[in-house]
Amino acid sequence: MSERLVAAGRRFARLSTRAVVGRPWAWRLFRAPLRRYFDWLAPQWESIRGPEGLLPLAAALDRLDAPPRRVLDVGTGTGAALALVAERFPGAELVGVDLAPSMLAEARRVLPDDVLARARLEVADAAALPFAEGEFDLVTLQNAIPFPAELGRVVAPGGTVVVAFSRGAETPIWTPPETLKRLLAEAGFERFEEVAAGAGTALLARRA
Repeated sequence: MSERLVAAGRRFARLSTRAVVGRPWAWRLFRAPLRRYFDWLAPQWESIRGPEGLLPLAAALDRLDAPPRRVLDVGTGTGAALALVAERFPGAELVGVDLAPSMLAEARRVLPDDVLARARLEVADAAALPFAEGEFDLVTLQNAIPFPAELGRVVAPGGTVVVAFSRGAETPIWTPPETLKRLLAEAGFERFEEVAAGAGTALLARRA
């Protein structure tokens, strides 16, 4: 894999995130090239990411008020975050969605059989999730572009969204916590809590 292409992709991911978070209508411009980029990355993704990148998400899961019954992982990639949730909450139903079909194909290859037996993996657009209102007690995002209106729609009252970034502000797909809080508050979330672990950060927000 060309390091130059990977670096260029990271810069494009950061540019895309800034544009879409500030102007959600811009998603239609960035969706297809981002899908192609992550489809291209999928076969090498497991060798690029490190297990320490999950530390912020793990720390955030420790702060949940109660074990969730239904969990959605948005931008699930090869399923690392979904596997962590599965380990923490063995009684939960799991759904993982990603825009890139090749990422989900890789997830089906690398995830343990016991996780695959409990999890449903679907190609889906995070800006228009194919789920009912209030369907999930917990929604997680690991290094994914947030669409607060959709998160507010699919998280049940009293449920939680966790937005984690494996390397904090150095993560290519990153949103400043103050921006996240403002947008999530507008979507009906409250009781924000920031956590840090390893090199990364995460934000918890509870649905009113």
